Order: sequence, then C-alpha cells, then structure tokens
Amino acid sequence: MPANEQTTLLHPGDTRLDETRQVEYACWGEEIEHEAHQQMRNACRLPVSVAAALMPDAHVGYGLPIGGVLATENSVIPYAVGVDIACRVMLSVFDLPASEARRDEQRYASIIEDCTLFGVGKGFRGGDRAQNAVMDEDWSVSPVTLANRDKAWEQLGTSGSGNHFVEFGEFEAGPNERGVPEGRFLAVVSHSGSRGTGAAVCDHYSKLSMSLHPDLPKELKHLAWLPLAGEGSAAGQEYWAAMELMGMYASANHHVIHSKIVGAVGAPVRIQVENHHNFAWKETHAGKEVIVHRKGATPAGAGVLGYIPGTMVAPGYLVEGRGEPCSLDSASHGAGRKMSRTKAKQTERWDRLREFLKDQGVSLLSAGLDESPIAYKNIDRVMAAQSDLVRTLGKFTPRIVKMAPDGERAED
Repeated sequence: MPANEQTTLLHPGDTRLDETRQVEYACWGEEIEHEAHQQMRNACRLPVSVAAALMPDAHVGYGLPIGGVLATENSVIPYAVGVDIACRVMLSVFDLPASEARRDEQRYASIIEDCTLFGVGKGFRGGDRAQNAVMDEDWSVSPVTLANRDKAWEQLGTSGSGNHFVEFGEFEAGPNERGVPEGRFLAVVSHSGSRGTGAAVCDHYSKLSMSLHPDLPKELKHLAWLPLAGEGSAAGQEYWAAMELMGMYASANHHVIHSKIVGAVGAPVRIQVENHHNFAWKETHAGKEVIVHRKGATPAGAGVLGYIPGTMVAPGYLVEGRGEPCSLDSASHGAGRKMSRTKAKQTERWDRLREFLKDQGVSLLSAGLDESPIAYKNIDRVMAAQSDLVRTLGKFTPRIVKMAPDGERAED
C-alpha cells in the first residue's frame, strides 16, 4: 500500500497538465486489473487532484475506475461521480426468524414482485405514483432536473436494471455495541439509484465539462471537471445542486420500496441501514477541505455504518467504518466485477446457473446472465483485503433474489 503522498499542486485555475506530476494512491487488494490501475494513475495526473485510493473491488469504469476514490481541490468531476448518481443499498432487518424466507418462499417472492418494478424506463403512473417529500424539493436547481421531474416521480420506488436488486434473506449478528440485533432474522436488501433522471444529469454535465476542457488527451476526457468556486463556477454549482437532489431522490426511492415491503411483511423492523456511492462529498482531509469522489466506493469514516453486498449467492456484510486516512475514509461498495458483462454472457449457461443456485439454496425470480456470480470477485477475499477499513457487525445471506429480466440492457 503506497503512501498517500503528493507533489506541488498547480494553482486551481491552471488547467494545464503537468506530465511530471503524479499524486500517489493507496490500494487495497491484489485482484485488480491493470487497466483499472491505469485509470487511477490517469486521474492522479489531473491538476485538480490532491489524493486518491483504490478499493479491493475495483474494476474498469469510465474515467475513474469503479472502486476509485479521488479527492480534488475546488472542483467536481461528473464522471467520477458516475452515471447512476447516489446509487445506494439499504438493509431492513425484521423482528422475524431467519427461517421465514424459506418457510413461505412464494409469499415473499410475491412481495418483491408487488412492491417495486424492474427494467429500463419502468415506472408507476397516475394514482400509482408514490407520495414522498422529495418531490416537494426545488427541482428547478438545474434545467435537467426540472425537465425530468415527472419522469423521476414515475420512477420513484422502482429498481432499474443492471446490477440492481431486491432480495430477502437471512441476517445474523453476534454481540456488539452498535444496537445491531443479535441472533438470526429475516431481512431485505435493495440496491438501486437515481434512475433515468440521475443518468440525464450525468450526461448533460459530463458533456459540458468536456466542452470546457477540449485539450484534454483522450484517456482523460471522461475526467473533465467543473470548478465549484470563483470565476466560471456557475455550472459546477448547478451540477452540485442537481447531484445533491439526486442523493435525496435515490434515498427516497429506497424508502418507498422498503416502506411497501415492510407493510406487506407486517412485522416490526429492528434496524435499517442505508449508504450510497457514486457521489461527491465536501470533506476535510489532512486539514484541508477537498471534494471526495467515491465512484463505487462506500463511505467508511470512523463509526459510520454501511452495508457491502456480495452476489446473488454470496453474503453481504453490515460494517462499521474504521476511518482509515489513506483510504479517504472509504471502503469497497461490493464484491466488484472480475468479468465483463459480454464475457459473462458468453461464459455462463442458464442450466448451469440454475443448478448452482439450487445447490446454494437461492431462488432467483429474474436476472441477466451477465449478473451470474462467476462474473464477480470473491466477497470474502475482498472483505479480508479491507479489514483495516471496516469492521464486520453482521452478515446477510440471500435466499430470494429479484433483478431485471434477462435481455435488459444495464443502466449501471
């Protein structure tokens, strides 16, 4: 793990690239492809970069790798936030025995099917639209959010496609001091983000940022930035406001889904935990305020609770952050892909996957072959690689899993 050192910075207003300058980045885990490391090195060449880290679930993305953490000075990078702004996970643990999911599998499968929608562009219309205070926020902070408000309302409470899911399973935890219930319980986990509106915000402001930096070399094009203060910062401030709104919207999206599921289950909830990735935060590190981008990385400040999912068969973990400075208070956001979607579809077969799921005691309602467990890293090795970043408090084992039907294009 290299030291998190940095060379002398250019003035924030100077957008020239200094090819001799390279911010060092800390790295956790060894199963990271060369291309992801190269993307991280590219990000560290930016004149606005001040610190960086790479999580053990890292793999290639656009601009910044998935699992990349980048701190910048007075600037935000739309593609370093990501397409699915504020994508997050949420865990609800019920006051019911863990055996419930297996005891009445058909009932809990129906609850998932009834309480959310999967697929590109899917939404609720008319009187079926969810009521939530997020729709009373100021959607005029950006022309993009204003134009997409109706679409956002329709998609509130939906789960999208790609690696997004809702799953019932078994949660277990031992003695702890954080109020996490001890024992084994029924639980539900969801993973989705800001849907079509978040994607529209990313598309608009990433293109705008690229237009402001036409001389960036090809490998840095998706790392174009917007200033947040001083001359020419209006677009950056507008994007920041839109990003914050998408954060509230993505959270509301999960709360709508979980509220419906909790009502259908009809049992008290012992604990709920949610956390997001694909976002930028104003934080203080090394005594200085910076903008920390976590693209596919989970906030893991000291004492911060979070949930790190595995795969449709592998466990996810409820964790507490340790606040490691070299990781910029971050951890992985999941197991991380080791195989592209195309390769996974070419490699996996439905008969083999169904047999494997049966052996693991998992009922799959729907998913794409590109989400097969073979496409992902081993979550336990990922967790072991970041034991100095998070402490495990509980484990969730999937039993009933719903993702977008096979053939849906990925939105993530």
